[in-house]
Amino acid sequence: MLVTSQQNKNISVVIPVLNEGGLIELTLSRLIDKQDFQEIIVVDGGSNDNTISIVTGFIGQHDSANGCRLVLLRSAAGRALQMNKGASQAASQTLLFLHADTTLPDNTAAMINKALSAGRLWGRFDVRLDSEQSIFRLIEYMMNLRSAWTGIVTGDQAIFIDRGLFRRKGGFADIVLMEDIEFSRRLKRDSWPVRLRAPVFTSARRWQHKGILRTIMLMWWLRLLYWFGVKPDRLVKRYYS
Repeated sequence: MLVTSQQNKNISVVIPVLNEGGLIELTLSRLIDKQDFQEIIVVDGGSNDNTISIVTGFIGQHDSANGCRLVLLRSAAGRALQMNKGASQAASQTLLFLHADTTLPDNTAAMINKALSAGRLWGRFDVRLDSEQSIFRLIEYMMNLRSAWTGIVTGDQAIFIDRGLFRRKGGFADIVLMEDIEFSRRLKRDSWPVRLRAPVFTSARRWQHKGILRTIMLMWWLRLLYWFGVKPDRLVKRYYS
């Protein structure tokens, strides 16, 4: 099936942000200049830096650029709450949830629409970390392999989903951590995520700031505890420690 430009535009990008003043302008510029979406919805969770003013200024300069609608919403803090708020206001049939520190590959809209037009309902991209250190190639490989084997998708893999399915599933659970993993577990009971191998580039800043080995061990430990039933509101303190 040929995917037309108009079909490409039937995607709403939802970006939850909190104090992302150092990144958000570049993220929005890349989306406007290199992508083809119907709308971009930025949902702020209470930033106290210059995030709001940057987004507002960007909207004033670029509103409806390339036919893409730019929207700023405000929400209580919490990635799940913010993404649900953005999804509730979205006009498009397809939702794409994007972190502010993640860059999409070229022709993202066409790739998503091709996958969904083939009957799939949700999916994700492979991920590449934005560092040239060789250890990150191994980390990427393990992240992508784990997701392919388990059907579990994390937010930094740019989750996309049919809006009808998102609503039927009730959106993201209102939890402070692991909302992407919890959502994946519910979704994969009905359908396995499609894997798009063109990678998104996401920031390695957490590994670089906290230490590579420490971050790897922390993430695996938190996920293990979550699988054994430890509540996210207990895990979040360790995540941000």
